[in-house]
Amino acid sequence: STANAPEDDAPNRYSRTERTTFSRYSRDANSSGSSLPSNSLEKRIEELEKELAKERQENARLMKMAQDKEELIGKLKEEIDLLNR
Repeated sequence: STANAPEDDAPNRYSRTERTTFSRYSRDANSSGSSLPSNSLEKRIEELEKELAKERQENARLMKMAQDKEELIGKLKEEIDLLNR
């Protein structure tokens, strides 16, 4: 059972600069209706991006651990089969 690599996620299709550029354009277009100052929004976006990066790293680490365990299970099953013969 293999899962998609983190690079295959839809949010990763665009670089950080492309995403921040897009969010800046959309924010400028909607700036009149914004209830929060743009500085606090930018800080919050940066915090969320950092948190997302940490979560992706943790996800990649856990996926690697799961794959390693699956490989070990497969090897142990082969060894059990050999011992049973």
